[in-house]
Amino acid sequence: MKKLALYLILLIFPACIVHAQTNKRALRGVWIATVANIDWPAKKGLAADEQRREMIFLLDKVKDHNMNAVIFQIRPTADAFYKSKYEPYSHWLTGVQGQDPGYDPLQFTIEECHKRGLYIHVWLNPYRINNDTVEYNTYAKDHVINKHPEWVINYGKAKYFDPGLDGVRDFTCKVVEDIVSNYDIDAIHMDDYFYPYKIAGREFPDSLTFAEYPRGFTDKDDWRRNNVNMIIKEINATVKSVKPWVEFGISPFAIWRNKTEDPRGSDTKAMTNYDGLYADILLWQEKGWIDYVLPQLYFNIGYPIADYAILADWWSKYNYGANVYAGLAPYRVSKKAKQKEWRNSKELIRQINRNMTDPNIKGEIYFSAKSLFDKPEADLEKRLTKKEYRTLSISPENNRIQRVEPENPQDISYRVQDGHSLVLKWRRGKNAKRFVIYKFGRNKPVNIDNPEAIVAVTGLTEVTLPCKNRKDLEKYRYGVTSLSPSHSESPVVFFN
Repeated sequence: MKKLALYLILLIFPACIVHAQTNKRALRGVWIATVANIDWPAKKGLAADEQRREMIFLLDKVKDHNMNAVIFQIRPTADAFYKSKYEPYSHWLTGVQGQDPGYDPLQFTIEECHKRGLYIHVWLNPYRINNDTVEYNTYAKDHVINKHPEWVINYGKAKYFDPGLDGVRDFTCKVVEDIVSNYDIDAIHMDDYFYPYKIAGREFPDSLTFAEYPRGFTDKDDWRRNNVNMIIKEINATVKSVKPWVEFGISPFAIWRNKTEDPRGSDTKAMTNYDGLYADILLWQEKGWIDYVLPQLYFNIGYPIADYAILADWWSKYNYGANVYAGLAPYRVSKKAKQKEWRNSKELIRQINRNMTDPNIKGEIYFSAKSLFDKPEADLEKRLTKKEYRTLSISPENNRIQRVEPENPQDISYRVQDGHSLVLKWRRGKNAKRFVIYKFGRNKPVNIDNPEAIVAVTGLTEVTLPCKNRKDLEKYRYGVTSLSPSHSESPVVFFN
């Protein structure tokens, strides 16, 4: 998503840290990009066992950083990283589009996330069919490009679905319905690629579609925005018709509109979603068609034409009740960065602390996994787990999805194992998807709103904690709560 287009846009893109309190309810995670093997798998054609090992490594890293979520790209170019009714397996898995990798990558990732108590949002590209036809132009027989060539538009090196066609929207909604019906996910996620980023001097070739299906519009830009509005509204309705508690989120480019173009716009001077990508994010938030917005705020604090601080404030202000998260850019951190602010990770730390002082910004997602975990100059593990992410967190609730109340954990028990481990066990109650384990001083007030008390989050029904000896049980009380699919929490039940 971002590397492929935003590197081109952000090449020319130049305060104080306010330390904030950690929050029990905060989404913290990474995008796992599969397009062009950016994050996973490392290359096409790896054996299934090696692919699984790589995914486990990434998920363990997420946990090591005290994060709680992944946004996993499962439909990069009208293909699949899961068992799809409608689209072939991606060539970025096996090297050959349509070839079965020998396992279901999405189901495997869901199960591994569940073990670690991680949330999984699945990331789909609605319109992209091929991001580079020069590099790869061989399609499986059952690929949509062969079944419905009339839906395809060529633009630059890439191929796209024609957004003006009813059949394209219907097909995309069927893909979404298939995923939501068959997989235990937390959210459907789409990024900034709606109409493609513009190529200088080249018009997106949809004039014939506009002429044939104007839908009452005389202005092509308004018609294009309406095309995207319709697919967003219909995807949201599709998700909610299957599982009302599954969220639908969008990660737009950082700028809706500039103030010079609209009085509601931000004090910025760059391209926009509304005019450049025909994506009217604000309308979707106002109408309740999306549950969260995760703008890609890939600029430094103080950058003249797109200041992180100005943009974070703007998205916070214009949330219209949608949850707001901040997309951060570890991929920009490099000792060789042209802008001095990106030559180490201090800029990211400043942004995190700024987010934590704003009650409307409910966490951060980093693009991308390898950029965060593999760069020594960007690796934040030691800093974050000592300060900003020193406590564990759970996902914020979302007022736009159907609330599901979880039953308390049942039949709880504990034992001390080998004199130094405490094994806690329970049975899953109704509507319990995850569990939060707390540790309280025996003679101190019980406050489950204090994140300092959280010692583990898991999707399993057993956890092993360090325990010096049985005297620990005289000093501390351990409790467990259930979390529902809507992230609602039950009362605490104590083990001792």
